[in-house]
Amino acid sequence: MDGSPALLAARAEPGSFRDPGNRVFYVGSRVYRGLAPRAAANWEALRGSAFFPGLLAAGKICGTEPAEPGTVPAAEAGRWAAVLRHERIPFVSYPYEWSFTMLRDAALTHLEVLTEALADGFTTSDGSAYNVQWRGAEPVFVDVGSFEPARDGEPWAGYRQFCQTLLYPLMLQAHLGLDFQPWLRARVDGIEPGQIRRLFGGTRRFSAGALKHIHLHDALQTRHGATGTGEVRAELRAAGFSRDLVLATVRGLERLVRRLDWQPPASHWSRYGRSCGYSAEDRRRKERFVADALAGTGGCRLVLDLGANDGAYARVAARHAEQVVAVEADPTVADQLYRRLRADGERRVLPLVMDLADPSPGGGWRAVERAPFAARARADAVLALAVVHHLAIGRDVPLAEVVDWLLGPLDGAGRRGRLVVEFVHPEDPMARRLLANKPAGQFPGYRREEFERLLDARCVAVRREELACGTRTLYAGTPRG
Repeated sequence: MDGSPALLAARAEPGSFRDPGNRVFYVGSRVYRGLAPRAAANWEALRGSAFFPGLLAAGKICGTEPAEPGTVPAAEAGRWAAVLRHERIPFVSYPYEWSFTMLRDAALTHLEVLTEALADGFTTSDGSAYNVQWRGAEPVFVDVGSFEPARDGEPWAGYRQFCQTLLYPLMLQAHLGLDFQPWLRARVDGIEPGQIRRLFGGTRRFSAGALKHIHLHDALQTRHGATGTGEVRAELRAAGFSRDLVLATVRGLERLVRRLDWQPPASHWSRYGRSCGYSAEDRRRKERFVADALAGTGGCRLVLDLGANDGAYARVAARHAEQVVAVEADPTVADQLYRRLRADGERRVLPLVMDLADPSPGGGWRAVERAPFAARARADAVLALAVVHHLAIGRDVPLAEVVDWLLGPLDGAGRRGRLVVEFVHPEDPMARRLLANKPAGQFPGYRREEFERLLDARCVAVRREELACGTRTLYAGTPRG
């Protein structure tokens, strides 16, 4: 229940402050956007355009409509010339949590929306990767406040942001084989032209897109660094720069992005399904155990599958949840999972790339502009299948802290909260492989009895099931209190 607007205060979205003309805020679980007078006039023009309703109906742009009178607290409504209500995205994620193909599809979605807008006399004021979110494996453009009428003689204002947060990361991985996620996580504004230019010297400057979008871009930025934006726009108008040239540039960007590709290299985890030693019977038991555990919740809004690998159990969870976030540390595995989900048109499973021992922190202005994963990951159920031993042995995290961390997202879930976890015994081949790389006797507490003691102390109604292999046990429990 959202409750009465008169009783609920509006909460500003910490990441929505860079454009003073509009601001996203929340009232209960509803998502709104307040518009200043100029932004409100742009909205009226936008809703009357030819392109916008079509993209909205196709799901390319997040659901948006004028807020109904009385649904926004009067104090907040009075601040704005108009207020919009948006559909709520099931789970907010960030570009440094996406795989290569996800980032490429996000870039193509942005360019598709922009192309349609330009053809109808509109443009967007920025080109950030953060303008795209996901309904499962389906990208959706969310920054409705960035649309504005296009003006002749002016370039696309979002070109630099697009390069820094979308094009350059894609080129980094496609041409050099470097994972882009750490670069985007380190800088909320993306990769500067001057930074990436150093990586594309010598013959690499002839890589697709490098001369024009890296070297020329950096040179022009250096040349006009001391020139005001207004002066640059005046020069372009005098030179005959037109909207057709902007459209040609955007179409050229689309062709380039489609050419950029990355063939995921084979990795240990991409072969895990064939090498982990599970029998067909073990897999059936795990699937049935997960399904039974989640069926008892009465339906979940959000399930986290931590260490999702090929997503088999995320798909099982999706039968009982509105959204499943499937977290996988290996970029190759996550990308393969995304491609399969996309091919299936799956809108309930969102794959993310993330190291569970080093999850996304807060970032940007005051470290709240981009919320940490822990703040976003409030779930009704957590799946942690064959992941405890990797954290406790592989990453040296005390077993008690692993259990507490797994239960953290369930805080506030109440009686329907469910932790479904698999404990790999010390004598299991995979655990023995990890222990072989550690000093003898380093993990005396890594025992099934100790894990069960910790789980029983923190959960109620714990169910147990032994797998046929005899060295792995499944548990399902509800957090106490």
